[in-house]
Amino acid sequence: MIAIPGKTQDINLTKLDESPIHLWGHIQPHGVLFVLEEPNLKILQTSTNTLKFFGITPEAIIEQTLDDIFDSFQIEQVKAGLLRDNLDFINPTKLWARVNGDDYVIFDAVFHRNSVGHLILELEPATSQENIPFLSFYHLAKASINELQSNANLREFCQIIVKEVRQMTGFDRVMLYKFDEQNHGDVIAEDKLDSLEPYLGLRFPASDIPLPARRLFCSNSIRLIPDATAKPAQLFPPNNPIDENPLDLTLSILRSASGCHLEYLHNMAVGASLTISLIKDGKLWGLIACHHQTPKYVPYELRKACEFLGRVVFAEISAREETEDYDYRMKLASIQSQLVDSMSLEDTFVEGLVNDSQNLLNLTSATGAAICIGDSCRLIGQTPKEDDIKYLVQWLKKNVNQEVFYTDSLPHIYADARNFKDVASGLLSVTVSQRNYVLWFRPEVIQTVNWGGDPNHVYQAKSSEGTLQLSPRKSFELWKETVRLKSLSWKAVEIKAALELKKAITNIILRQADELAQLAQDLELSNAELKKFAYVASHDLQEPLNQVSNYVQLLEMRYAEALDEDASEFINFAVEGVSLMQTLIDDVLAYSKVDMRAVEFELTEAETALERAIANLRGRIHQTGATVTHDPLPTVMADSTQLMQLFLNLISNAIKFRSEKPPEIQISSKRLEDAWLFSVQDNGIGIDPQYAERIFVIFQRLHTRDEYPGTGMGLAICKKILECHRGRIWVESELGQGSTFYFTIPVGGRERDRRRGRTR
Repeated sequence: MIAIPGKTQDINLTKLDESPIHLWGHIQPHGVLFVLEEPNLKILQTSTNTLKFFGITPEAIIEQTLDDIFDSFQIEQVKAGLLRDNLDFINPTKLWARVNGDDYVIFDAVFHRNSVGHLILELEPATSQENIPFLSFYHLAKASINELQSNANLREFCQIIVKEVRQMTGFDRVMLYKFDEQNHGDVIAEDKLDSLEPYLGLRFPASDIPLPARRLFCSNSIRLIPDATAKPAQLFPPNNPIDENPLDLTLSILRSASGCHLEYLHNMAVGASLTISLIKDGKLWGLIACHHQTPKYVPYELRKACEFLGRVVFAEISAREETEDYDYRMKLASIQSQLVDSMSLEDTFVEGLVNDSQNLLNLTSATGAAICIGDSCRLIGQTPKEDDIKYLVQWLKKNVNQEVFYTDSLPHIYADARNFKDVASGLLSVTVSQRNYVLWFRPEVIQTVNWGGDPNHVYQAKSSEGTLQLSPRKSFELWKETVRLKSLSWKAVEIKAALELKKAITNIILRQADELAQLAQDLELSNAELKKFAYVASHDLQEPLNQVSNYVQLLEMRYAEALDEDASEFINFAVEGVSLMQTLIDDVLAYSKVDMRAVEFELTEAETALERAIANLRGRIHQTGATVTHDPLPTVMADSTQLMQLFLNLISNAIKFRSEKPPEIQISSKRLEDAWLFSVQDNGIGIDPQYAERIFVIFQRLHTRDEYPGTGMGLAICKKILECHRGRIWVESELGQGSTFYFTIPVGGRERDRRRGRTR
């Protein structure tokens, strides 16, 4: 029985997972326990049943040594063995105790040291005077192993195990439990008396074996309770005299079961039990549980034979599972290799995965997948709607920190998933980068689970004098449950395959980044040459153009009277052409000077940049009667000169392409998630939407120079400025309805400047 202070309605079964059952200070009465002081092996602490076995009271046996009780020659051998690091060299051993003068009682003795180093000796009366040799163990297991190796089916394999253990021990019922990921135990094999109710195929809830008991099963691979009704023997003194703490009995083979577990056995009509732990990779894989309706003692040698058999046959189970995993792992490795090849052949890994979509699904045995890069998603197979996936990704960003996340019951942890349970009750996701995910989906699979009793009422609470007492359920009859909102579970090899794909994607991205870096270096060299060429060419072109202009004008002045009207007009055309050519050269130079590597970003007040632009245009504003207004503008990470030039070009365009009404220009801003959105709105002649992209291309014009002067470079320069700032620009307009130019500037500026911490 577990006692918990509090009210009945406050019952919390997690108390079972906190109960220190290894410190209860009781052992089963069929054996004796001594705590010894080294090196003289003086008895410091004992169980209170010494009078029954040795004819000596606990009070009298304290302070005696093992030499006072057992054969001195044997004790000398024990002392020599204790000097070695490994106690397995002396365990188990036979000890002869002197009782009533010259009478002897033989004990099976096992030594161990607990977590704080106390030496503990546990004794059980021996049923034979000799240890069973190793070959006897071998012969006990040989026939079983031969039969096991000829069976490929795991269920049949486990059935042979329980049959052999029952033949060896004579128990009324032997079962093999396998634990699932939630630590529920499924009975996958059973051999029993015909008169007993079958438990085969039933599932027993994880609370039947609380966490402390589960840890003890991992520490002790075999556990005997020969009499579930026996009264346990306490330790004397209750606390260890060296450290005054309760004795840690984690490794004890005699440790008494908790009252709650004994009541559980009583409710199952079990008088005795033997449990063999099946441990894989340090975790409790399963149990071989032996039940008898009446008390039943199993000799130490026979228990060790069962333990030996359990280890041997479980090694075969593990080998078969690993072989199955290996075959599946090799299949997934082949699929992954094909995916890597597909990604390597495309410009982006996304296109590679989409083009090899079936392999992407087969990699995790999924029915649907999604590749989410930034704000876009590519869907494959049966998936939720794109908007649902985007909301799911937002939830993952806020709630999941690990690089891989998986669940077979997404609706239980993400309520919106109930809306798409038919395609995504199961989710496996890997994080490629901070904003990029690859997701796999599995549909709901409705299952019927046969429980051994109602799992919702595994314990009953009784209130007594201000404390709660938990008692286990009394019914173990078949209780059927229909499980919904769950998919098939993800296997460990599938989860590992998803992680391996993530690594492959990362490697491809890094390789492509190296290639882009090399390309960027090549482009930088090319751009440097082009800039040099543009600079030299502009200066070299300016001189002959100036000469042409000067001489044409000189010709006009000297021979004005000799030239007719047509000749004068031709001269004017030549002068205007030279002037236009000089303007084009100046604009090309301005365009080439907009360079993302030549500027240093800093905190810039957008209003200040706007006011500088307005000041430069004050003459044209006054001449046209234009009105320029603005809302409060933010401080951004930008190059102040380029930001001023951006405003200047947009306002200048708004004035140039005005309607019959005086120009009205409004500048506003709005904060987005990770950027500032600016708008420059005018009441001008507007733009046909089909030309919304063309106007940002260098030298592209929608009107003749006679209608509107200029070179068509202004908006191209704006676009290049925003590309330098990792922003973008676009226009929304209709003919005759004015235009609104939008542009964005990231909140943190360029990544390079954020890393360098430029905040001046």
